[in-house]
Amino acid sequence: MAAGEEEGSVAEPEQEPAVEEPRTFKDLGVTDVLCEACDQLGWKVPTKIQIEAIPVALQGRDVIGLAETGSGKTGAFALPILQALLETPQRLFALVLTPTRELAFQISEQFEALGSSIGVQSTVIVGGIDTMSQSLALAKKPHVIIATPGRLVDHLENTKGFNLRALKFLVMDEADRILNMDFETEVDKILKVIPRDRKTFLFSATMTKKVQKLQRAALKNPVKCAVSSKYQTVEKLQQYYIFIPSKFKDSYLVYILNELAGNSFMIFCSTCNNTQRTALLLRNLGFTAIPLHGQMSQNKRLGSLNKFKAKARSILLATDVASRGLDIPHVDVVINFDIPTHSKDYIHRVGRTARAGRSGKSITFVTQYDVELFQRIEHLIGKKLPAFPMQEEEVMMLTERVAEAQRFARMELREQGEKKRSRNDDDDTEEAIGVRNKVAGGKKKKRKA
Repeated sequence: MAAGEEEGSVAEPEQEPAVEEPRTFKDLGVTDVLCEACDQLGWKVPTKIQIEAIPVALQGRDVIGLAETGSGKTGAFALPILQALLETPQRLFALVLTPTRELAFQISEQFEALGSSIGVQSTVIVGGIDTMSQSLALAKKPHVIIATPGRLVDHLENTKGFNLRALKFLVMDEADRILNMDFETEVDKILKVIPRDRKTFLFSATMTKKVQKLQRAALKNPVKCAVSSKYQTVEKLQQYYIFIPSKFKDSYLVYILNELAGNSFMIFCSTCNNTQRTALLLRNLGFTAIPLHGQMSQNKRLGSLNKFKAKARSILLATDVASRGLDIPHVDVVINFDIPTHSKDYIHRVGRTARAGRSGKSITFVTQYDVELFQRIEHLIGKKLPAFPMQEEEVMMLTERVAEAQRFARMELREQGEKKRSRNDDDDTEEAIGVRNKVAGGKKKKRKA
């Protein structure tokens, strides 16, 4: 029915302007200079959550946004904040709390891009980075601070002269996840030291009991903007599964990477160790694979992400640290190499592809041990997934080469472990691995001789 109303705009004039009309950022009330910034970023039309949230935010209301990953949430809170900042310029104007470091850097990039023409300065305050340089950045009083709760509390308690007593906007992005990571006490501390008289935006993919409690504590008479009330995956996403014996998982992975060559892949593993092992395995087979997991230093994580973003690498192997909030625009295929234990994580993982109206594929590996978890996922998304078409005999032809690469990967992992113990170094850079490949090549030649 809605689609029909959209086309025949004569049908019910009294309802039309409220929902269906706004089609440009200007219609939503966004000022010209910010409309131009949206245009430069390639944001032609606002997304559903932006259409719902921006007008009420511009009226000065508190907002609760329930929206799935990849729905344009950052724009929904960044534009109203920047517009308010234009009207009343002030330092330390807005604070955005996020659950992960990567997400913080990404939100900062969007603020900088949208606000570049009006000279907006933002600072990222997250763990894993030197506190001294962060204190200096805070002393310059940026307009927007994007922070993880733990490190921000650290600065509020220990950095002389830094306070948020003049703050006008608070955003909690991925609030469900901030609270799941047990940042509740930190969030409470932050709420105590910022003005009660402020605007608050709370964005979350799911409405949990904790989020409801936080909403009652932090928001005044909010407007609820829900884009996805139930768990959803995007329509343009083709989802498949493969049922395989667990001992041939690696061979099936290599088969799919060959079959779909030319695409960019994001492969999710359940542990840091398996992420590293699989990356080494694929590199030994000549794939441009790069890992991203929690045991890597912050610089390495950002390095991996940037190489993948710049398309210098076509395969990113990640733990769930990367399943949410990371804006990697060109993922063509998501592979759940290890099935997620929480069904909701499936939604976030496959949300890495088919973003912003593009199409994408996801393939989930189901071994004999994963059947129940897989059934839970199908139940959650409300659909039965088709099997991905496979040529089993072709997979079996790969097993010998894969077994050899597995052996090298194990050796390299062992070497890395020994190096870490001796030097306490987390060197998982490609240079180091390249050297080890040569060593492994030498050993191989000796054995053959």
